[in-house]
Amino acid sequence: MAGTFKFELVSPERVLLSTDAQEVILPGADGIFTVLAGHAPVITTLMPGVARITMAGGVKRIFVKGGFAEVGPDSVTVLAERAFITDEVDPRQIDAELDAAQKSLDGGLDDEAKMHVTRAIEELRALVGNKITA
Repeated sequence: MAGTFKFELVSPERVLLSTDAQEVILPGADGIFTVLAGHAPVITTLMPGVARITMAGGVKRIFVKGGFAEVGPDSVTVLAERAFITDEVDPRQIDAELDAAQKSLDGGLDDEAKMHVTRAIEELRALVGNKITA
């Protein structure tokens, strides 16, 4: 189904992005999922990872460290625990997130939590690699 829908991502500090989107890919609790216009309503928790928002002007990537997403046929709202736009972030912030993720991985997490933290570490390392090559 072609079309656009309203997308808004809010962190505790501010609204990071409010736009008309064509496609949104989110790191949901049950796996990564794609939202298009007309999507069935759903509310889900988000795991650490990169949200990818496709708009008329290109693709925006935002790292989210948990939160919630409310999806409807004509809108998606993400309330993130912590988030940053990947191409606007200071590399030191990525390093800090990597350190925090590694410390939580070294703690006593259950297998599912370890899987999500490991995925977040992989995504953060990919961001560091993109910053080096960009």
